[in-house]
Amino acid sequence: MDINDLRSIVTVVSMLTFLGIVVWAWSKRNKDRFDEAAQLPFQDE
Repeated sequence: MDINDLRSIVTVVSMLTFLGIVVWAWSKRNKDRFDEAAQLPFQDE
């Protein structure tokens, strides 16, 4: 295993992590929570 194999592995793991975060952020299950959080600056106390 040389440095190029390690670079390839890190690239693939990074891409999978990024895609996992994108899927999590855009999932319908989290939509209500994110919509509520988006409105927090506009709520009066």
